[in-house]
Amino acid sequence: MKAEVTEKAMVSFDNTQIAFISKSDSDLKKSYLLFKLIGNPLLVKYGGGLAPLGLRLGFKGLIKSTIFKQFVGGENITDCGKAILQLAKYNIGTILDYSVEGKESEVDFDHCCTETIETIHRARGDKNIPFCVFKVTGLARFDLLEKVTAKQTLTKEETEEYERVKNRVNKICSEAYENKKPVFIDAEESWIQIAIDDLANENMARYNKDEAIVYNTFQMYRKDRLAYLNESVTHGKSGGYHVGAKLVRGAYMEKERKRALERGYTSPIQDSKESSDKDYNSALEFCVNNIDCMGLCAGTHNEKSSLVLVDLMAKKKIESGDKRIYFSQLLGMSDHISFNLSQNGYNVAKYVPYGPVKEVLPYLIRRAQENTSVKGQTGRELSLIIKEKERRKKGLTT
Repeated sequence: MKAEVTEKAMVSFDNTQIAFISKSDSDLKKSYLLFKLIGNPLLVKYGGGLAPLGLRLGFKGLIKSTIFKQFVGGENITDCGKAILQLAKYNIGTILDYSVEGKESEVDFDHCCTETIETIHRARGDKNIPFCVFKVTGLARFDLLEKVTAKQTLTKEETEEYERVKNRVNKICSEAYENKKPVFIDAEESWIQIAIDDLANENMARYNKDEAIVYNTFQMYRKDRLAYLNESVTHGKSGGYHVGAKLVRGAYMEKERKRALERGYTSPIQDSKESSDKDYNSALEFCVNNIDCMGLCAGTHNEKSSLVLVDLMAKKKIESGDKRIYFSQLLGMSDHISFNLSQNGYNVAKYVPYGPVKEVLPYLIRRAQENTSVKGQTGRELSLIIKEKERRKKGLTT
């Protein structure tokens, strides 16, 4: 299965005037300096350990005005209001993402469940917030999910604990269904993913009878995910429910390969970027071909894959604003993709993380590390910012 971009692709990502239309000269300068810093591998490598120290030494304001401002909507849902309205001015939606990580207590899991439901209530009836999202590790112990994925026998206490996990996931999905607000279940490490997939499939079967409300996430940098996507849709068709599919490349590549090497099993990660790209684009084609029984969100910062989807929609005569298909990028990244797609009438939504500065630090550190590990990501962001700064300096209109 192969998807190619035709010569008549209808969208260009070269227009930096549109890409940075929401940024003042001051904002653009700050973004330039930030991506210059993120482009320094040594700073990123050691900055992760220094950032918590910086908070303790009173540098919260500096962190909040730089990397936090670039990639995070605020410390709570209310704080995100400004980002929601700013994106909405350019017909870009917001996906509120409570990005507090690494918790392990039942109290924390219940709080995350409540917080996620609050995002659904905030999104209710608001066209500017087309989706909500959660991670299952925000609702469950990692070790428990690992044990469930490995099909190990649970103790009586663990069985009861897992029932609470299932209840939390169901509660969120039920609220999404009642409020007509689709919700993404994020993908995570391969050694806990089967548990996550099972929870996603159970709730898709329950709530997706008429349309895609619950979405599973498919990480296409895994060798097996294209086949699993096909399998999921086959099950959906036989079970009489729509499959919600958010397609991403993946966020745990180095960790996955390291664990596979240490434990002596074959890495689930694609052998090359080209293989990952090929499966991603094939997955887009598969979803478009089955769009009558699916909902699709293409979560990608890859220009070519974005154009593949644009081209596929044109070939199938699917309107750019068809609500079954969305494009998505992270806040603070790839604005040249988000804003130019939106300008051309496509449905676009930005992930807008939020949470207390201290609690969101792990997310921010991962964002910085991903930017340095993905070949060309930081350089691409910088080159576009430089191009726009020069355009403004010369007073050009395009």
